[in-house]
Amino acid sequence: MKMDLLNSDELPTWFTYPSEFLEQVQAGLGDIGPWQILKGQWLQVRHEGLKKRFPDRGLVPFARRLDDDDVACWDSREPTHVFIVHDFSAPGWEERAEFSSFPAWLRAAQEDAKDYDD
Repeated sequence: MKMDLLNSDELPTWFTYPSEFLEQVQAGLGDIGPWQILKGQWLQVRHEGLKKRFPDRGLVPFARRLDDDDVACWDSREPTHVFIVHDFSAPGWEERAEFSSFPAWLRAAQEDAKDYDD
């Protein structure tokens, strides 16, 4: 199954996808309530955009909220953590939340999904 994620040429040298994330994507993880897993062209566009808008941060996005501009990313400062970044905000004002791991973010996203009415 093609996962349609960033390849090794596109990823920064400090980053490799966590196995828990790859397992979930391989199993078909897609929308989780308000969160959408980024793949293909949408992942490419968001990755390039974040590099331009926040050049002082090393961000690798993997999901976006459908109801606002929040993006779930890995960050070079803490590569195993997940950071929620409010895209299109002024640099220095973008960080919204932090999770200790992808599984911690996934549990929070699943909780968000319980209250989400698409």
